Amino acid sequence: MKPRRPARRLGPLAALRAQAEERLAQCLRLAEAGVRIVDPATTYVEPQIAVGKGTIIHPNTTIMGASVIGQRCRIGPNSVIIDSRIGDDVVVVASVLEGSVLEEGVGVGPFSHLRRGTHLEAGVHVGNFVEIKASRLGRGTKVGHFSYVGDAQVGAQVNIGAGTVTCNYDGEKKNETVIEDGALIGSDTMLVAPVRVGRGASTGAGSVVTRDVPAGTQVVGAPARRVTRVQSQRQVHRKVG
Repeated sequence: MKPRRPARRLGPLAALRAQAEERLAQCLRLAEAGVRIVDPATTYVEPQIAVGKGTIIHPNTTIMGASVIGQRCRIGPNSVIIDSRIGDDVVVVASVLEGSVLEEGVGVGPFSHLRRGTHLEAGVHVGNFVEIKASRLGRGTKVGHFSYVGDAQVGAQVNIGAGTVTCNYDGEKKNETVIEDGALIGSDTMLVAPVRVGRGASTGAGSVVTRDVPAGTQVVGAPARRVTRVQSQRQVHRKVG
């Protein structure tokens, strides 16, 4: 019996050509399913990826792992999607998603990072330079810019101001932050977990919240203290002049 010849290895040029052909084949597969690929030469889609009809994939976008993308989405440019499930009518601009779930109508980016365990319910908006990890954000909640939300449960219609941080690590373990429906988190608020902000409550800009905030109340300062009714009236008078 003659010995088997070793498999012929492709040269560097042939290997690159084969990779390019495979990449274009995946783009063609999606295009035939009704997906618009703006620049196939810079779009990287793995063979198992499913993308819905009417979705547009912009240049320099990579989609890999067990990712599924719905219909009429806009992905990219400059986005990386890994092991994520994206609903219909979602926009992801210049951002990285890992192991995340985005329901319909969500907007992300530019320049945001959704880490594993992130779940954004319908209509959530995540703006510039936001990092979210192991957290669920309720319907219609907004995190506009420059914030970190980690190990948190955030309700519906919450507004999280710029520079907010959930301080989830105490040096030994990760702790949870809970923000209930309709709360307003002022810019540069530090939420020192474990902590809960009640329904409809608010924090003033620059607050350091170390204790639970009851529903419907406002806290300010470092450490944050509850604002009394008299203090609130004085603040209104100052604004009026």
